[in-house]
Amino acid sequence: MESLDCLRIAPMKIDGVGTGMAASGAVQCQMLDTTYPGVVPMHKVNFDAKTEYDMIQNYKVLQEVFNKLKIDKHIEVSRLVKGRPLDNLEFLQWLKRYCDSVNGGIMNENYNPIERRSKGVKDRNPRASQKNPKSLQTNNMYNSGPDDTIGLNKASGFRQVKTYVAADGANFSGQVQALSKEIADLKLSVDLLEKERDFYFVKLREIEILCQTPEVENLPMSVAVKKILYAADAKESALPEAEEYLAQFSNFETKSDNEARKF
Repeated sequence: MESLDCLRIAPMKIDGVGTGMAASGAVQCQMLDTTYPGVVPMHKVNFDAKTEYDMIQNYKVLQEVFNKLKIDKHIEVSRLVKGRPLDNLEFLQWLKRYCDSVNGGIMNENYNPIERRSKGVKDRNPRASQKNPKSLQTNNMYNSGPDDTIGLNKASGFRQVKTYVAADGANFSGQVQALSKEIADLKLSVDLLEKERDFYFVKLREIEILCQTPEVENLPMSVAVKKILYAADAKESALPEAEEYLAQFSNFETKSDNEARKF
């Protein structure tokens, strides 16, 4: 996954794909909001959710929207809130593909992500709210006119948002690259295991064909091998039964030889 266009349009602070907003469900809510503006009740979304309880509330909002839009997708909330990177990345990839299938990958230029997020659950960042009055007081000390004060505040705010978005975008890109590499490594391991499985399956099939040939199919060893191959119970080994069969046949042959010698 190269990037998430939804998040590029709606930049948010993400500590990592497996933590922060990506695990809280807030990102997913806004991704749907960019695709279906006004459908997601953004006033119920908590963008600073840190506890599992708050995250679950966000996913409840998301599931309600899924139901409303008739999106046939079950959300594994219990797994996503645990913050496991692969689970969250997989869900984000699926949702990104869904959004692109709806809007063709073209976002609404009139959509204002910051304004929409401001409608979320309030009192999420008390520190920021405490800093604002101090910054206003400082500006008032060095500016005589109220219009100049407002102008400086706006310019400062725009610079902060620009820096904030750039830093978070770089951080998110790094997380995505690391997780993509991890997924590639896992896929490689799966491919190797599948090749090994196929190799041994072919060997077993060749042994089965050999045991079914008319010349040897009734020989004790062939019968014992087929007992192992055709055992139905995967939990219990069929080896003891095969060994017992060979032992009985061996005893039978020994007894027959002894009786033949008497005559």
